[in-house]
Amino acid sequence: MIQVLEPGFFTTLQDLGRPGFGHLGVPTAGAADSFSLRVANHLVGNPDAAAALEMTSQGATLAFDAPAYVALTGAEVDATLDGQPLPMHQTIAVPAGAVLRSGRIRTGLRCYLAVAGGIVVPKVMGSASADTLAGLGPPALTAGMQLETGAPAQITGFYLRAPPRYGDSATLRIMPGPQEDWFDAAAPGQLLESEYRVLPQSDRSGLRLEGKILARNRREELKSMGVVAGSVQVPGSGQPIVLLANHGATGGYPVIANVISADLPVLGQLAAGARLRFAPLNRAEALALLRAQEERLERDIVPADAALLAARALITLAGQHTSLKQAAVSAGDRRIRIRRGN
Repeated sequence: MIQVLEPGFFTTLQDLGRPGFGHLGVPTAGAADSFSLRVANHLVGNPDAAAALEMTSQGATLAFDAPAYVALTGAEVDATLDGQPLPMHQTIAVPAGAVLRSGRIRTGLRCYLAVAGGIVVPKVMGSASADTLAGLGPPALTAGMQLETGAPAQITGFYLRAPPRYGDSATLRIMPGPQEDWFDAAAPGQLLESEYRVLPQSDRSGLRLEGKILARNRREELKSMGVVAGSVQVPGSGQPIVLLANHGATGGYPVIANVISADLPVLGQLAAGARLRFAPLNRAEALALLRAQEERLERDIVPADAALLAARALITLAGQHTSLKQAAVSAGDRRIRIRRGN
């Protein structure tokens, strides 16, 4: 059992969502950055779709009643275990009685915490995802809540090579949308040439942008239609809205473009004030990037023994405390020495 001491700014349970119910008006929802969720689950031996914590802006503080294995992925967060800095993107052993504090998220917006065995809550339509738009699934975390975990599989340590870095700017690759002809002839080019800023009104449903106004050449209303994450909708204001994981099942604004699937995780990491641009891509290129992302899950998650994971944790400590120039960690007959230059 895990005790929630502090919930953080906005922490929810997320998995890969509820695909296949759009015809019933039920959104897919799920993790805003599904790649980071899947990496976290891989690092602790869970299936891709196991439920984990999605922490936004400020992480949660958790007390573990029993030993556990966890992993932190996604946006860079200041995290400690019983006061000691924690590395991200690797398997972490948590002893019984330990307190894990996830503080301020420094780069990006959302951090994911997976626990070996997954977090167990009743599923709604096959998913444990908290849908903040439709009100389906478990509520957001609150202080005093208890989280039940499942039985973990046999644990082998892992780490992620070259983890993604999220900043305050991004370039999103797009393909033409189904209503591109609803806009002035100059609008598609203006979308590509302009820089947009993410507004504070953005949430898990979509990023509201401020920048070049995209003018329509048709004034009638678009009939409501099914929409997908990554749709770049343009309401009457002419300022785009890019749909995120928790978008509605249907929408009534014309869609000038669609962000490719491989870039959807980046969308989930853009905080208010972030700057973004759009770049064109064709279907073959988009599919190649999606395949490369899937291959990375298999190629870049590397098995590691306890000594190597401890060494990586020590490198994290050295990076956060510049006065630490030399340290050693040993495990059995193996000794690793880490030197950090000026």
